[in-house]
Amino acid sequence: MPRSIGYARCSTTHQDTNAQVTELRSAGCEEVFAEKVSSRAPLEKRPQLRRCLESLQEGDELVVSKLDRLGRSQVEVINRLSDLQTKGIYVRTLDGLINTRGLGKLAPLVIGLLTGLAEVERSLIQERTLESVEHRRRTGGNNLGGRPKTSDKKERLVVRLRDEGESYRSIRDQTGLSLATIQRILKDHITTTA
Repeated sequence: MPRSIGYARCSTTHQDTNAQVTELRSAGCEEVFAEKVSSRAPLEKRPQLRRCLESLQEGDELVVSKLDRLGRSQVEVINRLSDLQTKGIYVRTLDGLINTRGLGKLAPLVIGLLTGLAEVERSLIQERTLESVEHRRRTGGNNLGGRPKTSDKKERLVVRLRDEGESYRSIRDQTGLSLATIQRILKDHITTTA
């Protein structure tokens, strides 16, 4: 017999899943998986979502308060919807945004449309990223990611202060550089002078 299974998630320590769990039980969920985890956490770091997805069988319904509970991004959520649709599992949100059982024969069409839109979005993001990198290369932009390089003047100051016997913390306080950057500068200096 088909079941309704709920999944609740909140992301901060100041929130809890109790309200979502109560709503999901009131909406007919016989079992609810709940966890407190960042919205940016991948599926591997969401043990309750994994258990929930593994427990679902064909004909079951996954119920969530909102679609964003199912993934880190629009693309991930839509891909998860598509996977569930393929397995014959329905999805319903308590905010009324989607109810694939209620959509009936239109559900595959709606999920297909959403999947197509997600692929377009992914493609546009990749294209914009490549265009940005190419533009920065053409216009002489050196900052193609990572941290900006420390100026030569500041690097010479770090070396001079260390040669004068200053501690790493003292150098940090005087230059505003991180300890890791100071260590890298001094290591590079030793390598080039050796």
